[in-house]
Amino acid sequence: MKQIEKKVVILGSGPAGLTAAIYASRAQLEPLVIDGPQPGGQLTITTDVENYPGFAKGIMGPALMSEFREQAERFGTEIINVWIDRVDLSERPFTLYGKESADADEVTTIIKAESLIISTGASAKWLGVPGEEPVPVGLGGNGVSACATCDGFFFRDRPIVVVGGGDTAMEEAIFLTKFASSVTVVHRRDEFRASKIMQERVLNHEKITVLWNTEVKEIKGTKETGVESIVLYNNQTGETIDYPTQGVFIAIGHKPNTDLFRGMLDMDDVGYLITEGRTMATNVPGVFACGDAQDSYYRQAITAAGTGCMAAIDAERFMAEHPLAKAEEIAV
Repeated sequence: MKQIEKKVVILGSGPAGLTAAIYASRAQLEPLVIDGPQPGGQLTITTDVENYPGFAKGIMGPALMSEFREQAERFGTEIINVWIDRVDLSERPFTLYGKESADADEVTTIIKAESLIISTGASAKWLGVPGEEPVPVGLGGNGVSACATCDGFFFRDRPIVVVGGGDTAMEEAIFLTKFASSVTVVHRRDEFRASKIMQERVLNHEKITVLWNTEVKEIKGTKETGVESIVLYNNQTGETIDYPTQGVFIAIGHKPNTDLFRGMLDMDDVGYLITEGRTMATNVPGVFACGDAQDSYYRQAITAAGTGCMAAIDAERFMAEHPLAKAEEIAV
């Protein structure tokens, strides 16, 4: 059994987690970053990133996260890859129990943390249809996206499809009209769940067409061409058609990766962690949250990095004000 004691432990290694690590390590807090199931976060399945400051010609998502990681390690951040099975936040130092993988039975690592920064991110909900998988298996990141703000620019003057019926889908569709030649909203029901004002904006927009009672069954294309078409099924008539498009945006919601903390930390109905005021502090003193695990609104790499900075500064100040007594001090 491996045992680790750290001043700061950071769960997650996306933009929020690694920015927190950069700030914490520069503050000589010797942070430990726990990679989790997707090292580098969602940007590792993104191709071109053109809206992150400092890269005038753009940068590939995996390359950007490699830069983050190298910078964090340069200042002394330790990064390990274990699956955190459960946590105990009832007292400081907090205890994290790690396994070699999600399927493993035995706990192999116990980590003690004077403070904990949660940057476990959120995962886009996907349709689960052929062709949707990330490259190179499918077309995810090569014509299939879950973020219009991130990728809309790449579809200038091209026909695209948005899948969904809530406010997020409406917002994405309207945003994409700035770039696309046309936007088709595909919804499996005969009415939207979105707010009335958002519905009206979509239904009255000259660039937007709506296909009701329609489901996406497959996304077609190649590595070289990207998305070429999608297979659509009308669940009222039973008709199946091959619908030409050059981009597919899935807008059926996100799920924050916070189930590990249910019953311990305050969160909203969806699962986003709730922080106090302008800080990244949770309801448990010494535990902080940042990035997409906490942000249900912006969900951008740059905002995630910003909250990672805030969480690290909050953690540094908290530990300065609430130092833990050492074992030898307690014995005396």
